[in-house]
Amino acid sequence: MNFLAQSFSSRQHIQRAVILAAMDNEQVSRAELARISGLSKQTMSDVFRDLEDDGWLEVVGRTSGNVGRSAAVYELAPNRALLFGADVGGTKVHAALTDVNGEVLAELEVPTTQDGADAFGEQIVACCRLLAQEAGQPMERISAGTVGIPGAFDPARRKLFMVPNIADLNDYPIEDDLERRLGFPIRVDNDVNMAAKGEMWRGEGQNIPCFVFIALGTGIGMGIINEGRVLSGSRGAAGEIATLPIGGDPFDARNFHAGALERSVGSIAIRDRYEGAGGARGLTVRDIFDAIDRGDQIASATLTEVARQLAVGIVAICAILDPQRIVMGGSIGAREELVDRIRQFIPLCSPTPPECVVSTLGRRAGLLGTISQSRDLLRSMLQTSDPLKVGRS
Repeated sequence: MNFLAQSFSSRQHIQRAVILAAMDNEQVSRAELARISGLSKQTMSDVFRDLEDDGWLEVVGRTSGNVGRSAAVYELAPNRALLFGADVGGTKVHAALTDVNGEVLAELEVPTTQDGADAFGEQIVACCRLLAQEAGQPMERISAGTVGIPGAFDPARRKLFMVPNIADLNDYPIEDDLERRLGFPIRVDNDVNMAAKGEMWRGEGQNIPCFVFIALGTGIGMGIINEGRVLSGSRGAAGEIATLPIGGDPFDARNFHAGALERSVGSIAIRDRYEGAGGARGLTVRDIFDAIDRGDQIASATLTEVARQLAVGIVAICAILDPQRIVMGGSIGAREELVDRIRQFIPLCSPTPPECVVSTLGRRAGLLGTISQSRDLLRSMLQTSDPLKVGRS
């Protein structure tokens, strides 16, 4: 490598370091970085001028209180690189466009298409375009995106599998297809993993290196954060606790579709358990919860049994993962009536019960997780690419 190439490489390295420092919400100055790095003030001035001209940095003030001349202080320009995230469910797509700090610029919800993979890809592109239009930003400014899916993405095969609630997405090469359509890097992960990521970023998992997020609604799933990272497993299916052999016969072939634990504690199981014990027929799960407040003993007993089964599942999870905290979410899992009962059962079957809390992010956890993942993707891109070309078509 000749001298000019070495200088160019060094400048890119400095540019990356400055941008990444600014992404960590640090205010930076040319003089301070020159002092720390040992580089000349002229070299650092050139780097900052490049980043300012390219829109990465903006002046937010000047240092004061020191002997000598004051120095300009810079922060990351939030709209230089935009982030896209979409939390996809069986019925709705919840998507957002944010600035580089993760602050929402535009947000939307649309019904999830059930017309197959091609229509799904078109829908995600349409969402992205609508968000950019609403935010008044060019599509070319979007630098990274993430999609959370109610299924699993196999990184080796680069295809989806176990996607029961959206038509014809199994074996869909989703990352490759969306990157081709959108023109920027895309990551895909399980929706509950993304909810766990969201809790780690801005919810009940902040500053907790090992915790699990359990989502209970129609079905049940789990996202695992271990040492500050999402644990996905060899095929992207870690956390599929629906199949835990709890609450039913694990050799019953019907469990291959939903899983023994899910068939014991999911919304269908709650209604069936309530009606089977003599409760009124045709009630929704919400109706059953409301009946508890009216003194319905069958409804109360139903919920107590569901909590008991979940406590057994949580103890099994703790034996393997040893999480510090269990974060409960989902339309059923976030109900305090249920979580209070779980808290009562766990100490009866575990000598070291974990803390069990309700998500404070609610249904936004998954969307925030996709934005956090997109931000991580952008950081990775900046570490390996020319920063002045990121987000440029």
